[in-house]
Amino acid sequence: MPRILAESLIERLAEWGVDTVFGLPGDGINGIMEGLRRHRDKVRFVLVHHEEAAAFMATGYAKATGRIGVCLATSGPDGLHLMNGLYDAKLDHVPVLAITGMQETSVLGTGYQQEVHLERLFADLTEYNELVTNPVQLPALVDAAVRHAYARRGVAHLTLPNDLQVADADADPWQHVAPARPPHTAPVYLPPPGRPREEDLRRAAAVLNAAERPALLVGAGALHAKQEVLAVAETLSAPVIKTLPGKAVIPDDSPYTTGGLGLLGTRPSEELVDDVDVLFMVGTNFPYTQHLPPAGATRVVQLEADPVRAGARMPTEVPMIGDAKEGLRALLPLLDRKRDTRHLAKYQAKMAAWRADMHALETADRDPVAPQYLASVLDRLCADDAILTCDSGTVATWAARHWTVRDGREFYLSGNLASMAPGLPYAIAMQHAFPGRQVIAYIGDGGFAMLMAEFLTAAQHRLPIKVVVNNNNSLGQILWEQMVLGYPEHGVRYAEPWSDFSGWARSCRGYGAKISKAADVESAVAEALAFDGPALVDVDVNPDEPPLPGKVSYEQAKKFAQAFLKGQPRRASIATTLFKDRIQQMGE
Repeated sequence: MPRILAESLIERLAEWGVDTVFGLPGDGINGIMEGLRRHRDKVRFVLVHHEEAAAFMATGYAKATGRIGVCLATSGPDGLHLMNGLYDAKLDHVPVLAITGMQETSVLGTGYQQEVHLERLFADLTEYNELVTNPVQLPALVDAAVRHAYARRGVAHLTLPNDLQVADADADPWQHVAPARPPHTAPVYLPPPGRPREEDLRRAAAVLNAAERPALLVGAGALHAKQEVLAVAETLSAPVIKTLPGKAVIPDDSPYTTGGLGLLGTRPSEELVDDVDVLFMVGTNFPYTQHLPPAGATRVVQLEADPVRAGARMPTEVPMIGDAKEGLRALLPLLDRKRDTRHLAKYQAKMAAWRADMHALETADRDPVAPQYLASVLDRLCADDAILTCDSGTVATWAARHWTVRDGREFYLSGNLASMAPGLPYAIAMQHAFPGRQVIAYIGDGGFAMLMAEFLTAAQHRLPIKVVVNNNNSLGQILWEQMVLGYPEHGVRYAEPWSDFSGWARSCRGYGAKISKAADVESAVAEALAFDGPALVDVDVNPDEPPLPGKVSYEQAKKFAQAFLKGQPRRASIATTLFKDRIQQMGE
């Protein structure tokens, strides 16, 4: 049997340590599918139901493992479906390789069926992007693509014409006009040194040692530096603010953290950024500048892996380029231990009050079900090393505030793209990567409906993922955003009857439960977690529970009131919910 080019592709991916490809076949990649079949002992192919999900799976795989994620789609419309998931990888800076098919070289440029030049279309979202035109160039292109994805923390793309996929893997059919040889490269990537320059470390230490009210702001780039972040926080007696993608950097119950920042964050974190005299940003390019100190109001030190992103959000006195873990390790011996802990104690007290407020909302005494209660039950019953994936929307607020990262727990969502629908594909990819761990997708009804066919994917691959649907029968985040802009809601609530996804789960031979009473939530979640296979719990939650910011500004309150005055359709129910929330917090 002759060795075809598609085999060379799969063999090279295996040499790079790729063990999984997520995708959907088509006539434009039949040669690649044959290559996968011939080498199925090296690389497994995970058949999905939508190419967007394949790209999300590759992104989720990369986020959870740190290794390159790979997705595969055929030519034309199927390749187009990859784009949303690939932009998620681009904006959250994770390494992903997309492989697509292309029409045969003999018909390119003739307007052939499904002739979409994906290498042109993907130009904006990729760090490396090539059309394969000669079989012998392929190994070098795979090497370059993977190295670019790792080095630049983004998306690489290779597209292979149909006829080349099945060509002789060693064919070099054209006469070489110049004395060129086919490139011979190695599947090796060496990351750059992670230790910042010595002079930058000393400048940073001088600023941090002079601080009276320091704070750290840590993001996803510091997820592998938990012990180092805690050591710096302890040495400086500094509170630690976490971005939402960086929620798992240190435990949520740590005495050093004030939780998240921004619309989904905490009141102590919002107050802290107005109080600090030195802000140390580690592994984050936090985009929401309205939640950062005003320019010139505080001194800023930043430890960032990418020189382009250092100092990109606010004036930075000492930018350092390096890996979060290595950089903090190098910095620690230069820091003076602070004996005055009053600044830290002040925010520990504020955080204790905030946690009490959040706990007061986690009540089982209300119907419709309070979404805070659903999140708290999930938090309480899940394993200490559980992986939680989350969609964008109000569900992200409840996860941010009521899902407690402790011990080995992890948390993933679409950070900068803030896309709906990745929660379920993420969970599938992460369950493939970590078959022995508990993986839960905590998602809204809107996001689940977009890619719900992938629950069948989980069942067909016998993956024991758990799905908890926070069902408010609406696009809840958009609803509240409309009101905060002063507009009464419009076009954001689905018509009756409410969706019931439990029947779909059972039809896939998984566990499915529909819950509308708070008294039934805990038993249903417990049964789902214990089920030997994919399980789904669809919970009808209060659709009028607002995901209020940690600190409500005067302007936000005014716009909210204006929406009421202009004729907010469910103002009575919303007002009642807010009143009950306040009463419960006072009682706590």
